This record gives sequence, C-alpha cells and structure tokens, in this order.
Amino acid sequence: MSRRSPRLLVAGERVRRARELRGLTQKQLAERSSGAFSPPALSQIERGLTQPAGETLRAISDATGMPIDYFAVRSNEEVKEGFFRSLRSTSATDRRSHLAQASLLHEFCMALEEFVRLPDLRLPRFELGAKSHEIEDAARRVRADWGVPPGPVDNVVRELERNGVVVVRQRGFKREVDAFSVRYARRPVVILGSNKGVAARSRFDAAHELAHLVLHDDDDAGTKQAEREAHEFAAAFLMPAEDIRHELPSAVDWTELMNLKVKWRVSMAALLRRARTLDVLTQHQYVNAMKAMSARGWRTEEPGDIHVGALEAPVLISRALVALTQAGYSIEDVAATAGLPAQDLRLLLEDTRDPRPRVDL
Repeated sequence: MSRRSPRLLVAGERVRRARELRGLTQKQLAERSSGAFSPPALSQIERGLTQPAGETLRAISDATGMPIDYFAVRSNEEVKEGFFRSLRSTSATDRRSHLAQASLLHEFCMALEEFVRLPDLRLPRFELGAKSHEIEDAARRVRADWGVPPGPVDNVVRELERNGVVVVRQRGFKREVDAFSVRYARRPVVILGSNKGVAARSRFDAAHELAHLVLHDDDDAGTKQAEREAHEFAAAFLMPAEDIRHELPSAVDWTELMNLKVKWRVSMAALLRRARTLDVLTQHQYVNAMKAMSARGWRTEEPGDIHVGALEAPVLISRALVALTQAGYSIEDVAATAGLPAQDLRLLLEDTRDPRPRVDL
C-alpha cells in the first residue's frame, strides 16, 4: 500500500463504507488505528464535516485495508439501498456490510468496462397500480422483451446476465440472507447466497430480485408490499399463467407436483401457491396442502430437490475476466485504476472463476 502523503479530497461516505465493509463500529475502527483518531473524530469525517489530515487518512487506510485512493470523492457516486429477502431477520450491521460489498462489485464492473465490453443493460421499468394482473403483465412483458420462449425458463441467472445485470454467488453469507439486489442505474447487481444449495429455491430468489429491479425504488426496500409483489412477479415470470395453468392438478397430487417440480424447476410450495393464485386450487385445498407439507417436514426440505439440477452458475464476470487476461490485463490493473482493494475483489469474485479448462462442443 502506498505510503505517500495523501493530498486528495476525501468523501466521508466512502470512509463509512470502508468501515462497514469490515463490519466495524466507529469505536472498533478507532481502536484498530492504535489511537491515530478517536470515534468522535471519525464520525465527523464520515459525516463530511471535516477533512482528515494526511496521517489520519493513512491510519484509516491501514485500519480498513483499503487503498488511500479509494477514499477520494467521485463525480459519479451512487449511494443506494438494497433489497434483502429477509430484512427483519438480517442485522443492520450485516446489511451494511453486504451493501458495501455490492458497492465494491459495482465499482469494479464500472472500471472493468474501461477494459472489456459487458452486455448492454436491457431492464424495463414498470409503475404498478393496485391490481395483481399488472404484475402478471409486467412478468409477461419482461419475458417478451428478453425473448424468453414459452414454458420453463432455462436459466434465470443467464437471462439476467445476458441483459446486463451483474450476478454473483458469494460464500460466507449469514444463513438468513438468501439473496439481495441493488438497483444501480448503469449496472444493477444481484448477489445470491451459496449456502442454500437448492436450485429451485435459488431460481425463485433470482426471479424475486429481478422483480425488485423492474418494479421498485429504494423507498420500497423492505416493505411487505414490495416483498409480496416480488413474490407474485417471480411466480409469474417462472410459471406464466398461459403456459402452466392447464398442467396444474385441480386436486393435490404429490406425484404430479413432483413431476411438475422437475419440469419447471420450482418448488412444490411455489407450484401450490401458483395453483391457488390461478384458482386451480381452492383456498381450502391450498391450506390443507401446506399443512401436509409442514407435517412432512417439506417446508424446510422438499423431496426431489436433487432432480431439479445444480445451482445456476453466473458466467458474465468469469468470462469478462478471461477476456481481460487475454487482453494482457489483470484484476489488479482494473483495481488500480479505480482505487479498489484487489484482494477483496479476488475474494468477492472467487466463486465466478472456474480454474478448469473449458471444452466447447
């Protein structure tokens, strides 16, 4: 890390984000600095009320492990809220740390585009009223705009990436964080957990995050209505009414539901909910079916998950990194241009890189 005396305008927001990336309180970061600054002084810096002296900024850099240039004011800074699947059960500290990671990934992608070309962003936006059919229409229009053929979606993650959304799977998430997304204007980010291991549920997570990107604004983050709308959109995107209605059983048949689960690559719980939404099942039938699933322990782990297939693997960033290497550059080169921590980026992107040689047929 550079030991030069820093002479740059520091963005307090970036100091705060670096601290949150490490999951530290102001007191803990001050303690890491061995007395170079106090918590009140750090608070003043983060709020933009004071500029740190060179020695103080160097101490912040050392204590957070971030390059000094990371803290510089940016002309195109985007400070965004995220959409978390389990907001109420996710601590504020964890949310801020995850958002800081998403911000790091977003900044890396912005810098990466100086070296390689990523797919153009094709993400329609919808203003919803109070009618559920508008959500069905929105899901139908996204499929049409993206050229998704009728029937099951072959690969939800690939559809997101093909249309300009950055997707990664990250190890080390807290158990209660299934997935989250951040709607950056130029390059939205979706981060899926790797600790679930169930393809059907993970595909629904990805479609749920797509819903937030096309339906909601930051002000909607965490609201019950936004979560309900995202669930409805995900179901409609994965199981279009016109394609699945005639396949859903009008009486609960576990064998038939298992067959549909494998075909559509969604959970039996999602199929039952869809059957109720489309009035194929009555409310009484649906409630009894969900009680039966609970009694069998299927609400926690459904049978047949292994037959749905493996988790969908993001490939956009991994292929971009291959192109970067072929052009004679590295992650470190990209990180240096944007003042980003290369080591953190390597850890963040490690699940996107498959070291095996690729065989194309």
